[in-house]
Amino acid sequence: MEYVSYADRKILSVKLLNVVVGERCIARSEKLKANIRMMLANASKPLDQLELINTLERLGLSYHFVDEIKSTLKSLFDENHIENTETVHDLYAIALEFRLLRQRGYHVPQEVFNHFKDEQGNFRAWIHDDLKGMLNLYEASYFLVEGENILEDARDFTTKNLENYLPLAWRMLRLEAHWFINLYETKTDMEPVLLELAKLDFNMVQAVHQEDLKDSSRWWKNTGLGEKLDFARDRLMVYLLWSVGIIFEPQFGNCRRMLTKLNSLVTTVDDVYDVHGTLDELELFTDAIVKWDLNFMDRLPAYMKLCFFALFNTINKIAYDILRDQGVDNLPLFEKA
Repeated sequence: MEYVSYADRKILSVKLLNVVVGERCIARSEKLKANIRMMLANASKPLDQLELINTLERLGLSYHFVDEIKSTLKSLFDENHIENTETVHDLYAIALEFRLLRQRGYHVPQEVFNHFKDEQGNFRAWIHDDLKGMLNLYEASYFLVEGENILEDARDFTTKNLENYLPLAWRMLRLEAHWFINLYETKTDMEPVLLELAKLDFNMVQAVHQEDLKDSSRWWKNTGLGEKLDFARDRLMVYLLWSVGIIFEPQFGNCRRMLTKLNSLVTTVDDVYDVHGTLDELELFTDAIVKWDLNFMDRLPAYMKLCFFALFNTINKIAYDILRDQGVDNLPLFEKA
């Protein structure tokens, strides 16, 4: 998602790609999800289950199957499958199971990787030729806790062989899903039902994100900050993308919009302090923010009044929405921040 200026965003808000989330799309999505639940239930081999879960994650679909994935992984953990399996010498299978379990908080001992070390405590040379195993060992190493030397050695060993590979834990999930959907489509073992749902779901979720963008752009335009404070940075698109990276699921639109607005305001206030305000003005501005009182606005110059009013109204509106929807009064926390 490229940065778009305020002027361009006015056009973009009208001409956004119109992915319609209608009844037919939802009905088709539900049917595909039912089929995939059957696939999860019918996967007889643990490795098949793990690979299906991994594929769902990479396609950006796992949030639809939280309960099924949780149940499957809990069963594997309770059975201590990772240490009592015929695949104990299969680096790919062990590393994949280790990562998926650790990712969800299960404490799997790092010693499961001792099978892949020689008498001197080094990882065996043949691992260089096992690309799938090495990639999954690399991913698994990012779920270490302090003092786990085996996993630290695994990270060092695999990093030397995968210098330019960014671990999954560091990637933005929606960008990863977009990339993996294109890759998955070319795989010989591709499951059509997974691919269809991945494409449909990606467009449906993107439509929700576009609504987030339109709402946030409308709010930014109404504040007048982008137009009146020409010295301030306009980073609305950047912060929306950042919020999508943190929490992309459709049901969390209010959270994404809140984060986008707050970060945009913080940047504007930062530019007031660092770029434009004089020392005397900034002392008055600081006093108004600390007191959190509109009565202090009279002493501020016009551009600061606009900034403070936008900050005051937005913070209070967000606090009101949280109180209304969740019964929690966060205004004192916002004021302290």
